[in-house]
Amino acid sequence: MTVPAALIALVGSLFFALGAALQQFEAAGTDQPKMSALLRRPRWLLGGAAILAGGGLHIVALGLGPLTVVQPMGVASLLFALPIAATLHGRRPSTSELGAAAVVAAGLIGLVLLVPESDGPVRLDLRELFTLLGVSGAAAVLLWAGSRLAGPAGRAALLATASGVLYGATATLVRVLVDGGWNWAYLLALPVPALLALMMLQRAYAVGHFGVSFAALQIADPLTAVAFGALLLGEPLPTGLAPIAAAALATAGTVALARTTPLENRPPRAGTTV
Repeated sequence: MTVPAALIALVGSLFFALGAALQQFEAAGTDQPKMSALLRRPRWLLGGAAILAGGGLHIVALGLGPLTVVQPMGVASLLFALPIAATLHGRRPSTSELGAAAVVAAGLIGLVLLVPESDGPVRLDLRELFTLLGVSGAAAVLLWAGSRLAGPAGRAALLATASGVLYGATATLVRVLVDGGWNWAYLLALPVPALLALMMLQRAYAVGHFGVSFAALQIADPLTAVAFGALLLGEPLPTGLAPIAAAALATAGTVALARTTPLENRPPRAGTTV
């Protein structure tokens, strides 16, 4: 079942990339896109549906094949997303832009393959739950504050990193719910980082450097989930220099994207604030 799992995961990556590109296209051009306005745009909603479909296909793939095959396929979404986003903005992605994306993908594949698999159910007590929400929230606020002082590419990266941190906290809560059993405290807490992450990501997309924001999101999300898994759930961390090298490679690719991906904005539309 390895080949079907890989193919399903690859299709899931394509859906995720399409959804991200559509949402960025709708959010681009404003500093503070209003969620109430975005929710009234069919193309943005279509992007959300595509992202959900991609996530569903990824879960199906994990049920059919090993993590070491499925997870690298998920990284391919960055390579799909750049050409889709460029097409929506009426241009072709440059060779240097795609090359930088490939470097990011290579680093991310290394990271997902090096993370040890956990065994057994996981749980959070109430104190650890508040630690999870507090640390991720504080990190997101600091990144948001830093973004206000940065240039366009840096602002997109910092806002997307803040979103990735919050999505990483969300992924940790989902993991606890799935593996550790249902708990109303986990369930009630889940929408908080998820909704804040969505709002922060739309601000990152609005800046215009889609490749930078999408790459930063893909790096920050799994790294945060791994860190919380180790700190709060007692899960093992990868050891040695290999994970450091993989993270450095992904970061270097993101920096290269910041230099090669053009600023893609659209004129402000009704229902947004500038």
